[in-house]
Amino acid sequence: MPYILHVNLFNTFSSIICSQLLQQRKLEEFRKNKVREYTDSDSDCDEYDQEDRGLVLRRNLAVVLVRFIRTGVKCRLLRVSLRTLRILSRDKKVLGPLVTDSALVTLAKLAGLTTRDDSDEASDPDSDFYDNIIASLAEAKVLQCHADEDEGDAEASKQNEECSAFDEETESDISNANSGDLDSISWFGSHRTSINEMHRGGIHHKVLERGRRDRRESKMEGEEEEEDGESGEEAKRKEAMKVLCNVVYNSTWAQERFSALRLMCGLIERLSSSVSCSSSSSVQFYELRLMFLITALRPELSTQLQQEGGVSILTAALESCLEVQWKDQYECVLDPAAPPISLEASQRIIEILKILFNITYSTHRQEPSEDDAALYRHLVASLRPCLLRKCALSDDTDELQGHTVNLLSALPLQCLDVLLMVPLEPHSEQCQGVNMDCVHTLLTFMERRLELGDKIKEKLTPILNLLTESCRAHRETRCYIRKHILPPLTDVSHRPEEGSTVKSRLIRLMTHLDTDVKHCAADLIFVLCKENVRRFVKYTGYGNAAGLLATRGLLGGHGSRTSSSDAQYSSDSDSDTEEYRQVKDRINPVTGRVEAEQSDPMEGMTEEEKEEEAKRLIMLFNKLSRENIIQPVGVDSEGRLVPMFGLSETALTEEGGSESENDGEAEEGEKN
Repeated sequence: MPYILHVNLFNTFSSIICSQLLQQRKLEEFRKNKVREYTDSDSDCDEYDQEDRGLVLRRNLAVVLVRFIRTGVKCRLLRVSLRTLRILSRDKKVLGPLVTDSALVTLAKLAGLTTRDDSDEASDPDSDFYDNIIASLAEAKVLQCHADEDEGDAEASKQNEECSAFDEETESDISNANSGDLDSISWFGSHRTSINEMHRGGIHHKVLERGRRDRRESKMEGEEEEEDGESGEEAKRKEAMKVLCNVVYNSTWAQERFSALRLMCGLIERLSSSVSCSSSSSVQFYELRLMFLITALRPELSTQLQQEGGVSILTAALESCLEVQWKDQYECVLDPAAPPISLEASQRIIEILKILFNITYSTHRQEPSEDDAALYRHLVASLRPCLLRKCALSDDTDELQGHTVNLLSALPLQCLDVLLMVPLEPHSEQCQGVNMDCVHTLLTFMERRLELGDKIKEKLTPILNLLTESCRAHRETRCYIRKHILPPLTDVSHRPEEGSTVKSRLIRLMTHLDTDVKHCAADLIFVLCKENVRRFVKYTGYGNAAGLLATRGLLGGHGSRTSSSDAQYSSDSDSDTEEYRQVKDRINPVTGRVEAEQSDPMEGMTEEEKEEEAKRLIMLFNKLSRENIIQPVGVDSEGRLVPMFGLSETALTEEGGSESENDGEAEEGEKN
């Protein structure tokens, strides 16, 4: 459909509605005053312009288009109307006419989500007003086409052919919808001149600008040609689905009514039928987008989708997009010579992964049943191509792997072992005879996110958590990752956080301002050190390790591991390199490096001067403590930081208790 027809339709609607609003305002003012004759004046127009004229215009345009669509218009005109609604639905202030039950059911019916036909036209007090606007549209376009013919321009005559076809569809649709409507005919005759003047330049409106295409469509070449080749039914469903996506995203009320009208059932049926088809439809992407939005915004619909077999349906859709061929129960064929994942397929896969995350994120800490465990293992096996295959665009590859990581971190941990159960190939990464291709991809993905340093909390914490849990659960995974992140220490002349290695970047994150990022980075290194405090301090330095040790009550160094850990680590020792053993005694445990020898600051001072300096320092500390600038703390018996006054009181109580016990024993001895 030429874009100029879209703009002409919008401008025509705008002009007619503007005229209607002006006339209706005059009539209401006349009925209110009932004294003076109401005539056109500049003051009236100025008063009207003070209001948000454009907002009122767009709202009424949305109402007209919804009622116009409901009349059963032809395919091309319907498509242009839906495109206009899609642009209008981007504005939250215009959504009022689009979030009614009637409008939602109308759009859902066009999208193929329901067959019901709810209509509130009879209860609409402005029914005649909007019907009159629709009835006048056909004649207004005829007048515009006649004016273009009089000019004799060749380009105008070409456009006239499109307008004629446009008029035939419009007149036939309006005649079917408003046959016998005498009020409409009389209204049209009395306002013929004003409409004609508007089209001749009496009233001007800002031309509708083309909206920004979504990311999926902007990457595709020849989009208009592909859309023109679509069937009318498919194009109609896709445009209606786009409008529903905008409305559901921008309106909380529309989300609630989507649930109340049980449109989720129709969406599930549509997705199930599209998965069973051999050829994928371009509408499927928008079906998945709508399902993602509604499951993200309405938790009860996410639960409903899970209960109605959403995991198996979406897993089948994922396999269809990836064209998976199974070699074994949990092993799919990966052909190195296979072409990259296409743009459309990668976008559909990403939407599927996001929906699966919405309906499975609460299963991570749960113990799945036998049937659920088999279902999740099958899903994890289907995710292996998402990690190992490339997309047509590198950005899509990174995004696809990111959503795969999010989903893997949401699934039960015991179901992830299928990623390691794949037989070794000639060029596979391996550790102790176990296939590490997926682990290597995850490690590379983490390194890439560390280098970018963009949106650290959002993009880095999921992969850090996934690697940490995997290292706890699988000894081979921990061994493989440790070789890449924590190699044996050789050079200890620099601080552990200095440098560009993966270890240095992770240690720098251990003192990050964001608590979640700090704990995730520290947990990974702590697990790689088998949750051994001495080894952890050795690789990171006590200054960097203090945060995690304080959180877990390990500052006192009592005990090598946290009591809450369920991990089973091997008893192998951490062997030191020859270079490390030579300088081990000169390493500063706080900084984690060999410090240059410093001169004694009290060298040359007498004993009296040293005592005076010590008193002065004590007075300064006391002053800072009294003014609450600093708060002295110490380590209690459980290895946690506590204020010094609380520590002293506890110590005194313990001492007092021990003294009383000793006194009691002495008295008993005297009696004996």
